[in-house]
Amino acid sequence: MRIGICAPSTPFTREDAARVTALAAHNFPTANLIFHDQCFVEDGHFAGPDNARVAAFVDLANDPDFDAVWFVRGGYGACRIAQDAVAALKSAAGDKIYMGYSDAGNLLGALYGAKIGRVCHGPMPADVRRNGGEAALLRALDWMLHASPQALEPHVQAGAKHAAFNLMTLAMMVGTPLMPDLNDHVLMVEEVSEYLYGYDRAFFHVTSHLRSVGLTGLRLGRVSDVPDNDRPFGEDAEEIAKRWCAKMGINYLGRADIGHDADNRIVPFGLATSSAAP
Repeated sequence: MRIGICAPSTPFTREDAARVTALAAHNFPTANLIFHDQCFVEDGHFAGPDNARVAAFVDLANDPDFDAVWFVRGGYGACRIAQDAVAALKSAAGDKIYMGYSDAGNLLGALYGAKIGRVCHGPMPADVRRNGGEAALLRALDWMLHASPQALEPHVQAGAKHAAFNLMTLAMMVGTPLMPDLNDHVLMVEEVSEYLYGYDRAFFHVTSHLRSVGLTGLRLGRVSDVPDNDRPFGEDAEEIAKRWCAKMGINYLGRADIGHDADNRIVPFGLATSSAAP
């Protein structure tokens, strides 16, 4: 399996790429990881200017010799390129797995909305930097190569539709052309490094937009590294999620095993049976 890796947001390092390549070679020798040189370009905040990030993604997605496109890391920048990138895709792009999370959710949403490929919320190469991150990368590769059910978020059920996003990323997507149709979906959201008042505000925004789309329900992943407010907020993350779901008429279904951490499990978008690797 040939897996192309690009950076739609922020850059990676060649040293970390070597670590990821060695890990894959040792554990999954049939996986051939190819890091696009664009992953290592620095242009201010970004992994190269917008047009270079578009070109790298399109090169990999339109190349029939690649079986998957793996987004190297998040940060910020994918929303600036997602529309142009998806508009440039050809038929070969429809036969691939696309995996990432965090800021990469902009591309996942746009791809899913355009019905291109098998889109998955899951670990990225940058997770090699986390404590226990090697396990996250092996989980992602096990899914891409073998569609291993052990890699999936445990609430993903065959015959049901799912989608997963970082909450802040989703809050910026709703109401834009990047937002896919989530009718009849179980939506899973997670968050990291946000004050609870900001998280509360984002939940208001997202649930206000999604109250009428016909979600099956919402699950809350991990909300981690929450900064201390200048006074206690008065609710925890799950209480906030439950309150907004109740107010907006969305079924709250409980917790999900996703997050900005090494335990992040994989959520295929759409029907789980149609999103598995071949």
